[in-house]
Amino acid sequence: MPQPNSPSFEQQVADLRVYLLKFARLQLRNDAWAEDAVSETMLAAISRPQSFEQRSQLKTWLVGILKHKIIDALRHNSREVCLSSGNDDEGTDPLEHMAFKSDGHFAEKPAEWGNPEQDLNSRQFFEVLEACTDKLPAVQGRLFLMREWLELSSEEICKELSLTPTNLYVQLHRARLRLRECLELNWFARPHTSQTPP
Repeated sequence: MPQPNSPSFEQQVADLRVYLLKFARLQLRNDAWAEDAVSETMLAAISRPQSFEQRSQLKTWLVGILKHKIIDALRHNSREVCLSSGNDDEGTDPLEHMAFKSDGHFAEKPAEWGNPEQDLNSRQFFEVLEACTDKLPAVQGRLFLMREWLELSSEEICKELSLTPTNLYVQLHRARLRLRECLELNWFARPHTSQTPP
């Protein structure tokens, strides 16, 4: 039962528009497609509020709808989607040179990551993770989100974007290395005032 002064369902959905748009833009790399995907998500939610059974947060439910809209947009607009060949990133990845010795072992012992389970429950951690993901090069960020956020299989990604499995693997590997370094520098290597969820 809604509280007397609580915002309406429609207003709660509208309040999450900026958040949804940010993720759609990051994945689709096209403002018009992102706007369409978010609009369709909001319309689907508002037209069937009974589908939201409050088993999860509203934000989580909307992201689930948006995920399907983004996949639909990728498939529908696949001829227009273009990725750079990655040549701007080829051979000049400083993380690869810093992270490993020639024998494949870490050049430096990885920083202590503390208690990962506790950190996963921390809103601050997810804010830092989101910022690190935003800093990835466009190609790597997009591929990483397709694989990890949209949960597309490697085969689907390669087919959608005409990539070879080797190129996809290399780009995802580089994205994960960059995320690891960013998290070590901006989260695990610095003290935190609160490690528990608010």
